[in-house]
Amino acid sequence: MGGEFFGAGVNNRIKNAIKLKVNNNMKTRILTLIFALTAMLTFAQTSKHLSFKSTPIDGTLDEYVAKMKQNGFTHLGTENGTALLSGDFAGYKSCIVGVSTLKQKDLVHKIAVIFPEKETWSTLFNNYSDLKEMLTEKYGKPSDILEKFDTYTPPDNDDSKMYQVKFDRCKFHSIYETENGTIELSIDHDGVTSCYVRLAYFDKINSEIIKEKAKGDL
Repeated sequence: MGGEFFGAGVNNRIKNAIKLKVNNNMKTRILTLIFALTAMLTFAQTSKHLSFKSTPIDGTLDEYVAKMKQNGFTHLGTENGTALLSGDFAGYKSCIVGVSTLKQKDLVHKIAVIFPEKETWSTLFNNYSDLKEMLTEKYGKPSDILEKFDTYTPPDNDDSKMYQVKFDRCKFHSIYETENGTIELSIDHDGVTSCYVRLAYFDKINSEIIKEKAKGDL
C-alpha cells in the first residue's frame, strides 16, 4: 500500500486538484501582473507633457533654458520667474520666447512666443493666419475661435483695423485643447506702438501642480 493511502484513484484526483489550484493561482498572478503593467502603460501614455520645439515643457527654469540654448536660442535674461530668449521659430526670424515658472515653485509650465512686430494689419493678420493654418494641420480644428473687432461698426481699411488693435478692440484668438495641454494663438499689442502675434503653450500636468500650489496659499 505504501503511498497509496487513499487508493490510486483518490490520490490521482487529489494530485489533479492540487495542479488545478496551482495553475489557477498562477493564472491569477499573471493576469494581475498584466493588469498592473497595462495600468502603468496607460498612465505613462496619458501623462506626457506638452512639447515646445520637440522639448517637453517640464523641469526647472535653468534646465529648460539650457535645453533652449541647445536648440539655438539666445538667453537674454531672467526676471521674476520668467526667462527671455530670442531665436527663430516656425519659420519666423528673431522671435522672443518667454519661459515661465512661479517663484514659489521652480517648475516650467508656460511658454509664450512673441513674433516680430508688424506695422500693418495685412501683415499682422497674415502672420496670424499662417500660424493658425499650421497649428490646425498639426492639432486639428481649434476648440474655440474668436475673431472680431469690438466696435460699433467694423473697421473697413488697414489703418482703422490697426488702430483697433492698438487700443485693445481687436479680439482675435484660436485655442487648441490637446490631451497634454492648451495652445493659444492671438493677436496682441503692447501699448500703441507694438502689435504682434502671440503663441502660448500651457502644459497640463505642471499647470495643475502650479494651481494646487496656488490654492494652498489661499
